[in-house]
Parts: sequence; structure tokens; C-alpha cells
Amino acid sequence: MDAIDRKIIAILQDNAETPIQVIAEQVNLSTTPCWRRVQKLKEQGVIRKHVALCDPVMLNVGVTVFISVRTNQHSQAWLDKFAKHVKDIPEVIEFYRMSGDVDYLIRVVVPDIPAYDAVYKKLIRIADLHDVSSSFSMEQIKYTTALPVNYAG
Repeated sequence: MDAIDRKIIAILQDNAETPIQVIAEQVNLSTTPCWRRVQKLKEQGVIRKHVALCDPVMLNVGVTVFISVRTNQHSQAWLDKFAKHVKDIPEVIEFYRMSGDVDYLIRVVVPDIPAYDAVYKKLIRIADLHDVSSSFSMEQIKYTTALPVNYAG
């Protein structure tokens, strides 16, 4: 991956609908070689998919909750069951297995506290959890889906 590929990725991360002709002009290529580079980035899996980023308030899911989960179950079977069911909860938009004091970190978006409580009840029905702690976001200070491209090589 070279500097041109990194520029292309940065442009597409900012706006995936940018016409190939505009991208080509911005990276000093003609349209066909630029298109080929984009296709290669897709084939390599660097560009996984194109999505629409929606406004959570407009979709009535403006409350963000970070849920820290600790468990005393660490078998693969337990993880498989827990992960399968957590992935099926639509309000869960991020889900990570962590190191340190917290075993799993889950990001949830909901309209309000009762909706969060419904998600919480789904979580505790899935599997035996040692501790569940929730933190409600008061303000989103930075949010981006754009990954830094300067490390790509």
C-alpha cells in the first residue's frame, strides 16, 4: 500500500459516495488506474463495505450506554453462547472481549432508560454473569468511523 492508496482510503472514509473521477483528481491519477486501485483495495479486504452513517437522535436512539461485563466463566462454550446471543441484540452496536478487570465491553444505543433496562434483562438471561456495570454517555466529544491511514504499509 502506497501514499496514493492511503489518500484514496482517506477520501472514501470521509465520503464513500465520492465519484471516482473526483478521487482520481485529488490523488493525481487518471480515472481508470484510480478505479483499479479502489477495486484492488476491495478485493484485498482493506475496504470491507460501504455504509450509510445515520443520526442516532433522528432514529430515536440518542442514549449511548457502555456496559462492562465480568464473568467467572471462561470456557469457549460459554463465550460462544454469550457472543451469539449478544450479537443478536439490535441495540448492541459494538462488542469487545477485553483484557484487564473487565471481560467484555458492550456499546448499546437506546432511546431511554426503560429501553436500556430491557437490554440489560436480555443480557442477564443469556448467561451467568458475575458483574454488570453500565455507564451512560453524557456527551459525545469525538466520534469517527475513519481509521488512521498513516500506519498502513
